[in-house]
Amino acid sequence: MSFEAKNSPAVGKITVLIAILILAAAVIGHRANAAEGPVVLPDPATDAPLAAKAAKQTAVVAGGCFWGIQAVFQHVKGVKDATSGYSGGSAASPGYEEVSTGTSGHAESVKITFDPSQITYGQLLKVFFSVAHDPTQLNRQGPDTGSQYRSVIFYANEEQQHVAEAYISQLEQAKSFPGRIVTQVVPLKAFYTAEGYHQNYATLHPDNPYIAVNDAPKVEHLRQQLPDLYKK
Repeated sequence: MSFEAKNSPAVGKITVLIAILILAAAVIGHRANAAEGPVVLPDPATDAPLAAKAAKQTAVVAGGCFWGIQAVFQHVKGVKDATSGYSGGSAASPGYEEVSTGTSGHAESVKITFDPSQITYGQLLKVFFSVAHDPTQLNRQGPDTGSQYRSVIFYANEEQQHVAEAYISQLEQAKSFPGRIVTQVVPLKAFYTAEGYHQNYATLHPDNPYIAVNDAPKVEHLRQQLPDLYKK
């Protein structure tokens, strides 16, 4: 069962707060490794250098509910904006209700706008793999199940593809995770911005049990594990 509601978007995850509280212990147990000792990953051996001048570039990733991914990257130095949305499906202009059925082919994704003179694409991927999600979970993330929660890197150009594939290979060879990395690396065809009520959800609803159990710890892990990349 996914904790993201499949019916009324206004009700959304609020309708399942009781279920979340009942299952919180199981969820925490499932995430015990991340909560008690986040994976410490090496820097990418293959990466683009920092740009000489300030500019804007984008990166699109997916790894579970976009609330948590967006919250993490909003606290990364050099990131100017993080937007929740949908990528990877065939239907044009998808909405949350369609995507949440798992039949549209889209994944809940986040578009990251960053300054390449302050942070590299490879460093963004280090954050993605270190604290934003578990790349060994296939078509799920924590309590959320379905292909819409799959782990994906949507590359915008050949350089991003090369850096992503090289980093995954590096992590696999180093046996950085107890399981196989299942993250897909595919070309970005389109990014559709999600509905307004999904934007900044973790920041606006810190007392939501789903956020407290699943997403707030990710931001805290970023602060503790990667302090040089963390911003308030």
